[in-house]
Amino acid sequence: MAVTDCNALPCASRFTAVPIALLAIVLTFPLGGCSFDLGSWGSDKAKPQAVEQKPTGTISAPNAGDAQAYAARGQTLAKSGKTEEALAEFDRALTLDPYNVQALYGRGLIYQADKQHEQAIADFSAANGLTPQRIEPLLARATSYLAVDKTKEAASDLDEAVQADPNSAQAWSARGVTYERLGDKAKAFTSYSRALALRPRDEAARSGLARTGG
Repeated sequence: MAVTDCNALPCASRFTAVPIALLAIVLTFPLGGCSFDLGSWGSDKAKPQAVEQKPTGTISAPNAGDAQAYAARGQTLAKSGKTEEALAEFDRALTLDPYNVQALYGRGLIYQADKQHEQAIADFSAANGLTPQRIEPLLARATSYLAVDKTKEAASDLDEAVQADPNSAQAWSARGVTYERLGDKAKAFTSYSRALALRPRDEAARSGLARTGG
């Protein structure tokens, strides 16, 4: 299931059908893909304890380890296409640990697939705040921004993404599409050029380069 329906995006009259198709190619995240494999993610920020320690002799409350188990189950369910069950697991994880990046990002992808883009943006923003060195939340949030016609916000995210990972062909190609949509052919051209240098078989970037003067 595609995460965003680019055909539903409002477009300026100068924005042709070709860039619309490129958005679908470059800026979508299939729920069955590897986007849910975030087990190594961690936060650079100190996190408060998700639950308080109980006095000795009482039954232990669920802890952040339990939250991680829920998040892992959510990932597995999501990759199997069981999105409603996955959403419930991510919600359980975040009830125990509101700073669980896996659950925030996974839940955001499910919201995005269901076209609940404002909720998706909120979750991707939280995930990005906890892991600013990772580009995945930025790419995902850019997708939702484009879906609600916030193209400038998407461009800002993609600017940040290529700074965080200058070797991401996907981020450069997505940046090219976004700046082309904004009518900034110079930035689009530069972005497509970088994408092609990193991934020479990127046909979307090659087409974009031809449209923007390459």
